[in-house]
Amino acid sequence: MTESHVTVEGLGIIPVSFTDQGQGPAVLLLHGGGGPQTVAAFGERLAAEHGVRVIAPTHPGFGGTPRPDTLTTVSGLARLYAALLAELDLTDVTVVGNSVGGWVAAEMATGDCSRIGRFVIVDGVGIEVPGHPIADFFSLTPRQVAEHAYHDPDRFGIDPTRLSPEALQAMAANRAALAAYAGTSMSDPGLAGRLAGVTMPAVVVWGESDRIADPDYGRALAAAIPGARFELLPRTGHLPQLESPDLLLETIRTFTTQQR
Repeated sequence: MTESHVTVEGLGIIPVSFTDQGQGPAVLLLHGGGGPQTVAAFGERLAAEHGVRVIAPTHPGFGGTPRPDTLTTVSGLARLYAALLAELDLTDVTVVGNSVGGWVAAEMATGDCSRIGRFVIVDGVGIEVPGHPIADFFSLTPRQVAEHAYHDPDRFGIDPTRLSPEALQAMAANRAALAAYAGTSMSDPGLAGRLAGVTMPAVVVWGESDRIADPDYGRALAAAIPGARFELLPRTGHLPQLESPDLLLETIRTFTTQQR
């Protein structure tokens, strides 16, 4: 794990921790509300099997990291990671974001993309889609979260009764950080309108069994981004990088190869 102190206009100096592995074209890998562990193994495979350099930050406040009082929005995270790319002097970056990380990626697409080449949004949230609400994550029990998030909840769900007090405390801290950034609705009424101005190549990837945000929500998100493709992954829920990593790896490989 590496830590950098990044200056973000209007937010001050923000410490951000990230893993940095592999060599080759850069990929910024953004986790969702489950925390950095939900993308850790996938990032290792992406770096090892695809010849890329994977930068995977921990959103401040997750994983026991500090969150400055000035950093309270998803758009703030987007500005932080744009500044991190500049700090690392990276160009032609592929931004891959899952869930709330997908929302961060979408926000990045509406801003300064001078160091970014393309976006992969994986079961991302953030927009409002009439008739297709995002599940109220904060009202769900752990079992209900698993049933909403996975095609196979018995295999991938977490039983909190088997976790240590430290792990339970970390989960609670992650939920608090998620609420601070995304609110309980996990959406921004103005995001879809801003996405209409995006000019970067993008693919929106969705699990067909996602019940956090259903596939029609994903289709609406893709439709909000000019030129974006929509890819549906079978037997997959809200976290393809855990449930169907081979399918997601191939989708990213194909998309990035076509765009380079």
